[in-house]
Amino acid sequence: MSDMAFTEEACLAQDKAPAVPHSRLAIALIELALAVGSFGIGTGEFAIMGLLPNVAQEFNVTTPEAGYAISAYALAVVVGAPIIAVMAAKLARQTLLLLLMAIFALGNAVSAMAPTFESFVLLRFLTGLPHGAYFGVAALVAASLVPPNKRTQAVARIMMGLTVATLLGTPVATWFGQILSWRIAFGAVGFMGALTVMLIWLFLPKDKVQEGASPMRELGAFRRKQVWFTLGIGAVGFGGLFSVFSYIASTATEVAGMPESAVPVMMALFGSGMIVGNLVGAWFADRNLMATIGGVLACSAVVMTVLWLTAENPYMLSACVFLVGCSVAIGPALQTRLMDVAADAQTLAAALNHSAFNIANALGAWLGGLAIAAGYGFASTGWVGAILAIAGLGVFGLSLASDQRSLRSSVSRA
Repeated sequence: MSDMAFTEEACLAQDKAPAVPHSRLAIALIELALAVGSFGIGTGEFAIMGLLPNVAQEFNVTTPEAGYAISAYALAVVVGAPIIAVMAAKLARQTLLLLLMAIFALGNAVSAMAPTFESFVLLRFLTGLPHGAYFGVAALVAASLVPPNKRTQAVARIMMGLTVATLLGTPVATWFGQILSWRIAFGAVGFMGALTVMLIWLFLPKDKVQEGASPMRELGAFRRKQVWFTLGIGAVGFGGLFSVFSYIASTATEVAGMPESAVPVMMALFGSGMIVGNLVGAWFADRNLMATIGGVLACSAVVMTVLWLTAENPYMLSACVFLVGCSVAIGPALQTRLMDVAADAQTLAAALNHSAFNIANALGAWLGGLAIAAGYGFASTGWVGAILAIAGLGVFGLSLASDQRSLRSSVSRA
């Protein structure tokens, strides 16, 4: 069966989905509940980066060793998303979201009480397991609440919690963690998780398990090449953002000659760009999905090249950092693309999107680090990011070509 047929099958499946409340207030409350969860997840994921020295000091390990906690969480996101999506195939979406967020809340609360470094790393791994599945299922719920031509904007509103966490939640949690205790920060994230459980319970109506749902049906996502192409676009093309973001503090101070006090400003610019890109990109994606994905990748390649060439200028660097943050626009667009090509394996495909983004995180940071270690300087993360964006465009081109072949095949059989 062609990927075009899969898309049609997915649309039919959506038409047969159980009815959901369509009043504006009901939709707004559901989206708020899900966005609070994404805000908590984003805060918990990124706050540890600013608290590594504090964690290292308390557990008497080096800061690089403390970084194992970050790696453990990222690994859990990559492996947890597909495993949970398959194992929970026969659960109603409300039930699954409640379980995922309860695990997240408990994991952070217990992380705040970890007695040893080894237990802390293990707890960070366990806490990261629900991450991808939560975002995937939340995106499916959000998309089901609105007409098809507004799906990406609904997904973006859920993702808004993650982008706001980058701008506000993470700096606040880091600040409290530094002046009080890093344990306080994780306790607060655990509270946000518990709050999300309550909000989902109150506002998201209990739904029925979709007819025919099973682990084997979800695993069918792996048989669809357009699913693999879409995940490849995210895993490779999105890596450029992380190549730049991972070393932005050093780029600002050592290349542009900015004072350390300017680093929070650069982080705020990046977070502001994420918010703008998330909303504006979703608006464009609901009008032309594939053009938005290709356009974001092309613009990212240009912006990161400019960053590499002009990083010594503080004003140009600031502008480029904001625009690099805007490239997060590709996230909701890829999420919607996966809904279109996954047919009846929606949950697994949606969850895998966040596994792909965490692969992009690891790949971008690793390749950027290699370029710096090779002596090319911190500005080289710009051209590394540009190469990754261009590689993502290559995968995007393969996806388009495959779609065209499927279309021609369908026409010839008609």
